[in-house]
Amino acid sequence: MLAMKPNPSVPTIEARLQKRQILMTTDASMIAAVEKLLPADWQLTIVTDLEQIGDWNDVLLYRFLLMDLNEVDAFDPIDVIRQIRMQFQINIPVFCFGGDADVQDEMRLARADRFFSREEMLQMLPTFYQQYEW
Repeated sequence: MLAMKPNPSVPTIEARLQKRQILMTTDASMIAAVEKLLPADWQLTIVTDLEQIGDWNDVLLYRFLLMDLNEVDAFDPIDVIRQIRMQFQINIPVFCFGGDADVQDEMRLARADRFFSREEMLQMLPTFYQQYEW
């Protein structure tokens, strides 16, 4: 009988059970605030390009994504949500903060999930950690 090698592109149960979140921002104070709220058993990945994470199946391993809509120089939020929803075709929760009403409306149409001010996002994070604890 032939032994089968594990396929590195197939997520393992162990990898799926890890508690991970993505934060897309370059705002050092927001990064510090999120890190301060991060439970010990959660991992935070800070990126400005989803390709830094890997392929679609790597992004799928994360419980949710926090996206700074004020980051028009570091990345285009509309491009990111389109990549997640249309190219990758995954339904990872995308929680946005910042941005003006026009950007938020575009993100809604592209199927981002919820929108908060920076302060509201920080208030909601403990709830998200609890909801996505599974």
